[in-house]
Amino acid sequence: MALVEGCKHSLEITVPVADVEKETERAVAEIQKKVRLPGFRPGKVPLNLVKTRFASDIRQEVVEKLVPRFFHAAAEKENLHVVGRPDISDLHIHDGEPLKFKAEFEVAPSFELGDYRGVTISYAEPEVSEADVLERIEKVRDQKAEFVNEDPRPLVDGDYAVVSLESISGVAEKVSQDELMLKIGDEATLPVFSENLRGVSPEETREFDVTYPEDYERANLAGRTVRFLVSVKAVRRKELPELNDEFAKDLGDFQTLDELKETVRQTIFREREGKAQQEAKHQLLEQLVDAHDFPVPQNYVDRQIEINVESQLRMFAAQGVDPKSIKLDWAKLREAQKERAERDVKASLILDKIGEREAIGATQEEVDREVQKIARQQREAVPVTRAKLQKDGTMGRIVGHIRTEKTLSLLFEHARKEAPKA
Repeated sequence: MALVEGCKHSLEITVPVADVEKETERAVAEIQKKVRLPGFRPGKVPLNLVKTRFASDIRQEVVEKLVPRFFHAAAEKENLHVVGRPDISDLHIHDGEPLKFKAEFEVAPSFELGDYRGVTISYAEPEVSEADVLERIEKVRDQKAEFVNEDPRPLVDGDYAVVSLESISGVAEKVSQDELMLKIGDEATLPVFSENLRGVSPEETREFDVTYPEDYERANLAGRTVRFLVSVKAVRRKELPELNDEFAKDLGDFQTLDELKETVRQTIFREREGKAQQEAKHQLLEQLVDAHDFPVPQNYVDRQIEINVESQLRMFAAQGVDPKSIKLDWAKLREAQKERAERDVKASLILDKIGEREAIGATQEEVDREVQKIARQQREAVPVTRAKLQKDGTMGRIVGHIRTEKTLSLLFEHARKEAPKA
């Protein structure tokens, strides 16, 4: 066995003549059963004729049967954990001689774990102020607001105008809306609407051009200048519910406003704590990767690059962008992803080794909980979801994810936490 570089090894393997001849006879017999030649009944073509006419097929069959078998036997004898398929070269196969070939392949890396408990990280428990709580509650109040009609009068900044509009020119298909509510002077309202409707009273109309940004969310309007006829139908004001115990009771199982505030405080704390711990765990993992220097198989790196790219494409799709419409230079993208992918692979291997040493695993209860969560998201019965996850191999990934998260939690629990520097 020879170490080529990193995780790449090579083996020069010799298959004894006896094994080659035995496999050759078997291949000849198999081909004799199937071959059809003029003048001979099926299965009765003479062996010598089969060997002559189908020498190339016989040789190919022998190679396909013997090379994998003897390669895996040799790798097992050397206690090598082979990753991916080997590259076979220098193939030598001639009648009456041993079969010889060279196999180059990658193996899973072998490395010693360094210290992983007590890693120093920057972390502080998150804080939640009264202002944070009130800001969150104000958002809920805003969602519960009612819009009340006022007596007809000219529109001013801060008013909510109910308008109807229709396009006169600028678009192929007519754009119309019978009841659209706009807040005059608000940053969410296109300035041209506020400028042209300020001072207008209900029952009055205005005609003006609207030039939409190139990145406007509605594709049929993006980058276009459209002339609209706009009629003001009503002026409304926004009324927020009073912030008291009754407001709290309307939101759920709360008796007082203070109970609501405490629940909101705990919710914000959990959100910030989860984010802070996730960042700390990432920081911890980066330190462990820096502290462990070992090569990783290119096979693993290539797979990780695929995972990272697929994740980015799913993110684009979730944002409404068709991944097929994105013109990417895949060669450059893969090269750009390489360093990150190598670190991700190292991190995964280190966590696996720590999990093994600490005897960390996923319990059946934890797996069931995750399956139930996915079933709820998919809106289907748990047994149906479980069967699908087992069939497509996702169940194994779920188990692996649970194990990884538990390992990270153990590392975080035993880390030395220092307050972040100002």
